[in-house]
Amino acid sequence: MAWILFTFLAAAMQAWRNAFQSQLSKEVNTAGATLARFLWATPIALIYLVGLYTWQPVGLPFITPTFSFYVLAAAAMQIAATMMMVKLFKMRNFAVGAGLAKSEALMAAIVGVIFFGTQLSLLGWLGVLLGGVAVFIMSSAQKLKQISLSSVMLGLACGAAFALTSLWVRQASLSLDLPFPHRAAWVLLFVIAIQTLALVLYAYAVDRSTIDHLLKRPKLTLLTSVTSCLGSIGWFSAMSLQSVPYVKTLGQVEVFFTLLIASFYLKEKVRFKDMTALLMIAAAAILVMWS
Repeated sequence: MAWILFTFLAAAMQAWRNAFQSQLSKEVNTAGATLARFLWATPIALIYLVGLYTWQPVGLPFITPTFSFYVLAAAAMQIAATMMMVKLFKMRNFAVGAGLAKSEALMAAIVGVIFFGTQLSLLGWLGVLLGGVAVFIMSSAQKLKQISLSSVMLGLACGAAFALTSLWVRQASLSLDLPFPHRAAWVLLFVIAIQTLALVLYAYAVDRSTIDHLLKRPKLTLLTSVTSCLGSIGWFSAMSLQSVPYVKTLGQVEVFFTLLIASFYLKEKVRFKDMTALLMIAAAAILVMWS
């Protein structure tokens, strides 16, 4: 199924994006690491959209107030979520920060059920609870009993923000009367363009050195933008075809990419406890998928 392939693409690219962004967060401030995600993504999204229209010409989208609201809300919420994730990277190592941010899948299920009419079975709710326990384990300090409440709260807030972003992106895509790849590409272009403009204006108004710091690290900034945009193409396309909780729970395969990248690329030591928690999150995803 196409949505599964798009989800695997998104998970792999997001794991690499997180790795590059984690490295960048050690050299630039939170706003800079957040901007790096979007800085070069807009032209990539535009090239992708033009490519789609060259391959399959269709009409232009009809922009409604409802579509505009979903796009603006998703753009703003994703910026907030990304900034919280960068702060998680600064508080803990890469694998743990990414794992906490992956509470997004569980939050998407909860928010989807409450506000978007998503249905979950008993097996699905067991997965949600298992994932919640895993998040608490990952946020603990050296010992399991030493729970870092600030990491837990920030991780859950980050996950909730990403979940809302995904739910609004899906709603925006469904509001367009176009084939699914074109719908996803238009939403992606609008969202990324808004985010890039907002963050560039903020950087110039508050701290102009932010952009200079990014331009002095062109390779890392470009890699962050490219992997982010490719990941977004995967997420937006998958969510145009399937409901958000299913996409995000399957997307938990990202934890395995995260472990590999943290161990072999970033040379970080992943503790047994963290690996166990990441595997619990993956198990939670499977339970939700089977429900």
